Amino acid sequence: MGGKPHNSSDLPPFTLSGFPGLETSQHWMFLLFGILYIVSIVGNALILFIIKEVQSLHKPMYYFLSLLSVNDLGVSFSTLPTVLATFCFHLREIGFDSCMAQMFFIHLFSFMESGVLLVMSFDRYVAICNPLRYATVLTDACVVRLGIAVVIRGFCMVFPLPFLLKRLSFCKANVLSHPYCLHPDLIHLPCGDITINNIFGQFIVISNFGLDSALILLSYMLILRSVLAIASREERLKTLNTCVSHMCAVLMFFVPMVGVSMAARYGRHAPQYVHTLMSLIYLFVPPMLNPVIYSIKTKEIRQRLCKILLGTRF
Repeated sequence: MGGKPHNSSDLPPFTLSGFPGLETSQHWMFLLFGILYIVSIVGNALILFIIKEVQSLHKPMYYFLSLLSVNDLGVSFSTLPTVLATFCFHLREIGFDSCMAQMFFIHLFSFMESGVLLVMSFDRYVAICNPLRYATVLTDACVVRLGIAVVIRGFCMVFPLPFLLKRLSFCKANVLSHPYCLHPDLIHLPCGDITINNIFGQFIVISNFGLDSALILLSYMLILRSVLAIASREERLKTLNTCVSHMCAVLMFFVPMVGVSMAARYGRHAPQYVHTLMSLIYLFVPPMLNPVIYSIKTKEIRQRLCKILLGTRF
């Protein structure tokens, strides 16, 4: 049964886990995480720097890319403290409030990423299906409003989660399955009735990720219809090429996210490494690969990046 909210001093700490079954490979895991964090943080920081410095990139499409990079940095910095504590300093215990705060920010940035990908698909839809109105529809003010809407929606979705958990009783070993706090992991630990938590969790997943993925799919159906109406095969390919980076970002985010949700709800008897692998892919692969893909596919970013890193210009 649920109870009254507890005082912080009454709430138990949680024990973070490394990777069960991989205890003998901890130094390799630390090396892997180090590479993932470095590529993610440096890559997204370079994307932001290049967009700021290159005047020709001051367009709605790249403003949304900047928001995506800020969001990816948020995901990386949300998991970094406990991953470092677990693998570098072997500090496994995390306080209740600290765990709730980390869970809040991890899921906030996840929900925001879904919203950013949605507004990026809207940008591509207007650019391809109604190019003559692009400049009048996607003004700077519109971009700012869309960005603020993404942040506010994400905050409103995630804000109740820590309070819904705090009202429950924790009366058993609070051992987490990962070196960070995730709601699907935490929800199985309380002894009380978690019906409200489950219902609310499913509601925000469906209303956020479900709705966003449906709208992104609809936008690409409309984009494909417009592209197929173009007579020239070369022009069709050129138009579709402007969407490749975004399509890759959408797949890298939504496919692992669906995998994590399915594993948490229907794969409770699956080996622990399956859950661990899915959460790793979900949290670490998109922030690492998004800047790589956009650097490869965007000529202006690629040229400036080569100039920064190699001192050359192509």
